[in-house]
Formats: sequence, C-alpha cells, structure tokens
Amino acid sequence: MPTIFVLNGPNLNMLGKREPGIYGGQTLADIETMCVEEGHKLGLTVDFRQTNHEGVLVDWFHEAGSSAAGIAVNAGAYTHTSIALHDATRAIGIPVVELHLSNVHAREEFRHKSMLAPAAKGVICGFGAHSYILALNALSTLLHTSK
Repeated sequence: MPTIFVLNGPNLNMLGKREPGIYGGQTLADIETMCVEEGHKLGLTVDFRQTNHEGVLVDWFHEAGSSAAGIAVNAGAYTHTSIALHDATRAIGIPVVELHLSNVHAREEFRHKSMLAPAAKGVICGFGAHSYILALNALSTLLHTSK
C-alpha cells in the first residue's frame, strides 16, 4: 500500500484545548485515528506526525520524497512564513496537499497568504478535522489518476 505522510506543524499538539471555537474539540490523536481508518479504506498507509520545529518538518518532507507517495500537511503558522517548506515541497517530486482546520481566508489578514500553496497540488481549508479526510481522498485520487 502506498504511504502518505500526514504532517502537522506547530501548536497542533494542543488541539482539543487550543481555541476549540476555531479548531474544534477533537485532539490530534482523534484526527490521527480518523486518518489511519480513512487511509485503510483508500488502500493507503498513513504515517502521522507532529512537530513544533520547522527544520523537522523540512527533514520529514525530504524523507517522504524517497519513501512516500504523497504528503498531506497542516503546517500551522509555518504555512504563512516558511520559504523552506515551499522549497522542500518543490524539491521532493511527490504530491503535497496543504490543509487547514479553519477557513484561513475568513481569519486575520496575515493568514490569507500561504508560502506552500504555490508549490502544492491543492489546498483544503475550513472543514475542521474533515479537512484531513478530504486531503487523503485528494491524494488517493491524484495517485490513481497518475498511473
């Protein structure tokens, strides 16, 4: 089964506690369970990870480039600031889908600009934890249509 890395950036380990009105009440562990189950239905192995460190995310992108079929990434605040993640996305040669729990375009102005979006295959935002499921389905579709 193809492997999909589901990567999570800073503060996502605080889901369930951090601003539930914006991010929902589910924990990251709850979302991981959903992703593993959905991956199984789609014939995908899900490798789910979280870090608060930008360089670790870059290293995981590089690892995925040689061992995974795609990446679903919620880079958190790094979405709006990280040229390094943009460059890593362009360097690895596998599809990357950017995702967000909230609708970043309905929030503060600084969240409207994504450094990842120009390098990603697509962006999913605003569907809460279901954004992860939509990203996995998008990657599954991309993988099946590219064969």
